[in-house]
Amino acid sequence: MWRLRDGAHPVLTEEGGAILNERTGRWSYLTPTASAAVMLLLASTSEQQAADRFAERYGIPCKQATADVRTVADALIAQSLAHDGPEPAQRPRRRWRR
Repeated sequence: MWRLRDGAHPVLTEEGGAILNERTGRWSYLTPTASAAVMLLLASTSEQQAADRFAERYGIPCKQATADVRTVADALIAQSLAHDGPEPAQRPRRRWRR
């Protein structure tokens, strides 16, 4: 199941949104349709269910909706803001030495 990673904090609205990566301190800004895709992914039990809802919402073919939702999901996975499946193990953080 697609999920945001621990440390990724979404601020999502119908007009767009952003996701804060707590580890880097950087924001990833989303278009309104990308924000809708993320909200549907988070509210659905599967990526296909999110794509079906996306198709219904925007009145587009299911094949196009599936591709659009997958593109958003893949982009957030590539930015280490989300993951597919169980939460990946985190590397231990290094501490400063004096």
